[in-house]
Amino acid sequence: MFRNTFAPFDLPPDVVGQPEKDVQVGLKQRRAAIEEDGFPFEKFCALAELERWRKEVNRPPYYIHKWWARRLGSVFRAIIIGSLTPSEVNQEVSFYKPMQFSDAMVFDPFMGSGTTIGEALKLGCRAIGRDINPVAYFAVKNALTLHSSRDVIREFAEIEKDVARQIQHFYEARLPEGGTAQSLYYFWVKVVGCPSCRKDVDLFGSYIFARQAIPKQESAVHVLCPTCGAVGKTLNDTRVVRCLSCNSIYDPRSGPANGTKATCRSCHHTFPIAKVIRGTEGPPKHRLYAKLVLTPDGQKRYLRADDFDLALYAEAAAALDVRGRSFLLGRLSPGYNTNQAINYNYLNWRDMFNDRQLLCLGLLADRIRSIERESIRNIFTCLFSGTLEFNNMFASYKGEGTGAVRHMFSHHILKPERMPLEANPWGTSKSSGAFSTLFKSRILRALRYCENPFEIVVNERNGKCVGEKIFGLSSPLGHRIVNNFSAFESGERLYLSCGDSGNTDIATASVDVVITDPPFFDNVHYSQLADFFHAWQQYILTRPGHYSESTRSDREVQRTDADEFAARLGDVWKECARVLKPGGLLVFTYHHSRLEGWRSVFEAVTGAGFVIVAAHPIKAEMSVATPKSQAKEPIDLDIILVCRRREETPASTATCQHVWNRACEIAKDQIRRLHRVGRALSRNDVRIIIMAQVVRFLSTCTDVRKTGEFLDGRNSRVEEMLKRLEIHRTVELGQ
Repeated sequence: MFRNTFAPFDLPPDVVGQPEKDVQVGLKQRRAAIEEDGFPFEKFCALAELERWRKEVNRPPYYIHKWWARRLGSVFRAIIIGSLTPSEVNQEVSFYKPMQFSDAMVFDPFMGSGTTIGEALKLGCRAIGRDINPVAYFAVKNALTLHSSRDVIREFAEIEKDVARQIQHFYEARLPEGGTAQSLYYFWVKVVGCPSCRKDVDLFGSYIFARQAIPKQESAVHVLCPTCGAVGKTLNDTRVVRCLSCNSIYDPRSGPANGTKATCRSCHHTFPIAKVIRGTEGPPKHRLYAKLVLTPDGQKRYLRADDFDLALYAEAAAALDVRGRSFLLGRLSPGYNTNQAINYNYLNWRDMFNDRQLLCLGLLADRIRSIERESIRNIFTCLFSGTLEFNNMFASYKGEGTGAVRHMFSHHILKPERMPLEANPWGTSKSSGAFSTLFKSRILRALRYCENPFEIVVNERNGKCVGEKIFGLSSPLGHRIVNNFSAFESGERLYLSCGDSGNTDIATASVDVVITDPPFFDNVHYSQLADFFHAWQQYILTRPGHYSESTRSDREVQRTDADEFAARLGDVWKECARVLKPGGLLVFTYHHSRLEGWRSVFEAVTGAGFVIVAAHPIKAEMSVATPKSQAKEPIDLDIILVCRRREETPASTATCQHVWNRACEIAKDQIRRLHRVGRALSRNDVRIIIMAQVVRFLSTCTDVRKTGEFLDGRNSRVEEMLKRLEIHRTVELGQ
């Protein structure tokens, strides 16, 4: 979606890094820079695009624990600076100055992974973060707590000494020519009984089980013979393969499973997979058929599973029987994000792991439980949660050439994998998603960043945008965290809490700016997915008798019903209106492809007494998520919506036609600006830019009820206007 045509920032060498400390905040009588239509969003889009490719490298503290819809740190740094500086301040220059807003108080009521909070602290602000989900709260608390790198490294070495060898024992492998190796990954396939002949049917959609992560037409793939189980190698586009072991011929691209149905190879009966599974007891069985090993000389080899592998797995299962399985509590509750797993009879969280995974993860969890120092125990629990993403029977194989394990949340639902991958949970030097490798790539990287944060500056080299790190612009991260506003008022810099952001203990008129990214009005319910981590965290961290079944709450803003979403979001915005100082801004990012999603936001904003004074498109956090990559017209942008209290803005009596004309005028200019920096826009990108401006100008009108009807899904006027504009967008919008 983006062509790297030139560097977005053209700054004099003497500008970067020049201090701008103790910036005074107080915009009651001034317009903030982010309120201006000339706010340079297109320049920050280019920077955000570069950050997005290696988010975990460029902003590692926000990636020590899984959370959904994480926003880009560079975007929120720009939002904070733009919200706290007046319109005459050059935003491109300010971004690369060590700004210190020492008298500013920033509140994020939906802190998620902590992006707003971290960026505010780096800019010298005092920060308040709140989230209704305890997993999000736990992640942010650990990301921003002051940790001793020396103590963390020392504890990792002790954990390695205590449990690494025990775990690695269960991932040994025998080489065909003799000698041993470490197994990197085991390949499994789901098995169901044919309802006609009762024989087992492997749910292979294809007998190709391993390929390059970015396959080319002629690249090699690894295949499994359906007759004898031998592992072979062929080309990606081959339709006929002769097995070198049994001489049988088969099509590697055609397996028994096809869509929702499977065909038995024995009796040729075709049956619906999910229906047959629902008629059985417990989740589907799995069969181990292959492995990828790391030989002593550092080579990777694909081999078929042998008797040694099966005996080793049986040994792990027997050890788990002795240990017991009841340590991991919790059942899946019905919901959009869990129903697919429940339909496959995954009823308990422990069902998502095979016996060897449960045993080895249990060994790790027990060792982490034994850590006496709470802050160290918590940071290793975060690391353990990261390991869980990649070590379960919902993970799959991406292939070689990138991180090999596709984690369980790539689909944003708990989707059972028919060909799951079992990784080595402790890991090797060439492992993906393992405890030891994630310690280096997540924890150590985050600790280094907190000690010495940096920004990325974009420069042009040979016609391409490249990023270079600039240090010394931001305050270090790592703070004492208080858990109530009274303690925060005494002068502390960071207050985090877990609860409903529609009801806080924050003093009235105490916050300078609210900056956040609220949950979207859609089907991805974070709490339903977060319960997966919650079950393990309860086991490691919670005292007996204090177990909670779920992170779900009836006060969550995230809803599938538009009216409920608007009401819950409106409650939070009303609380934000209460805690904001006179002249303070509410700034949040949002996008939605459907009209009802925009109507909900309009109702929440105007119902809380705000109007939208500016709307800017900006690069969203993710371009490669599975749901986005499968969309025909994916949304690659967010919209920054800037709001003030209604009484602080001029009233408008404009007609709907005038609103539409003004919205189109601004939207066209924004689209042209994005095109000039080389950004191609999908139809839905264009749509949300236009809708944001429509909602913006409607919110300023005095007759809110009438303008709300303008956005009603039953009113086709907006839809007709959007379609008419999109038909002519090649000419009108410069595409």
